[in-house]
Amino acid sequence: MSHTTTPDATGASVAPLRIFLVEDSVAVRDLMIDTLKEIPGVIFAGFAEEEADALKKIDAESFDVLILDIELKQGNGMNLLRTLAESHKPLNSLKIIFSNNVSNAFRRAGEKYGVRFFFDKSSEFTKLRDFLTALGTGLPDH
Repeated sequence: MSHTTTPDATGASVAPLRIFLVEDSVAVRDLMIDTLKEIPGVIFAGFAEEEADALKKIDAESFDVLILDIELKQGNGMNLLRTLAESHKPLNSLKIIFSNNVSNAFRRAGEKYGVRFFFDKSSEFTKLRDFLTALGTGLPDH
């Protein structure tokens, strides 16, 4: 599969970031997909709405950014993260939790499995979009 390149903040060409979404809410998923399509330097690379389906798709392809919800139709995001952490396949993607469940307990558990960023669905969609825009344009993460 060929990827087009886009210039980063320094003017160098970089391949677009491939973003995979694990989200069971059709409304939230559609909003995320529409938003990702508008962000330069990122490609919406697929989604899953259940833990088992997400594991299959993540195992089949590589992604630069994994955005996941904690509560899913089947399984949950924390079990998914634990399974990925325990697998022998290296997963170097940036992991982001985008959920209504962003308590300190979930943050600690997520950090244990490599999650670096947490965004609350109910109040931080704009912050997530701005963060992904910064990533897509090659700006240092903040």
